[in-house]
Amino acid sequence: MKILLTAFEPFGGEIVNPSLEALARLPETVRSARLLRLTLPVVFGRSADLAIEAMAAEQPDAVLCLGQAGGRSGLTPERVAVNLQDATVPDNAGNQPRDCPVVPGGPAAYFSTLPVKAMTEAIRAAGVPASLSLSAGAYVCNHLMYSVLHAAATRWPWMRCGFLHLPYMHQQVIARPGVPSLSLDDMVRGLEAAITAIAEAPQA
Repeated sequence: MKILLTAFEPFGGEIVNPSLEALARLPETVRSARLLRLTLPVVFGRSADLAIEAMAAEQPDAVLCLGQAGGRSGLTPERVAVNLQDATVPDNAGNQPRDCPVVPGGPAAYFSTLPVKAMTEAIRAAGVPASLSLSAGAYVCNHLMYSVLHAAATRWPWMRCGFLHLPYMHQQVIARPGVPSLSLDDMVRGLEAAITAIAEAPQA
């Protein structure tokens, strides 16, 4: 089994992104799954293009995209991606789409095709905080999740796809009193549990 994992570069003035740091710490394989890794720019359009190119080239069994959600207290698998781009701040290339679709004429939303409840339960069983999230926002994370799910639905319907947000690492909240964070070790342990849940989930 092959799982494509994507992570984002730093953005929004940060010098690190927990998704990228955690991706680098994961082993080559988890259970029966061989992990493929891809670093993406925090850029509308380009991030999705690169991910879909990798999906076409590698034909993975599953795609798990990772991103940062500062302010959350645990790992949060996303249930829904919406066909909306509404950036409150520019991306790393200066783009700032407002109130426009990810895919013109596409469905209003896609549900994750990963076993998000099993992933959440597995993360908690590993001793790491986790909860299901109903909103991937309207920034590049949602853009990527929607684009990947749309590509799979229209080109590779057997390919399971989804997104998981990570909170800040401890070093990112030194000057942010009261903002939750997790250690990188905890994030990696939680991700290994989530990947195990994907690998062990029955195929649709």
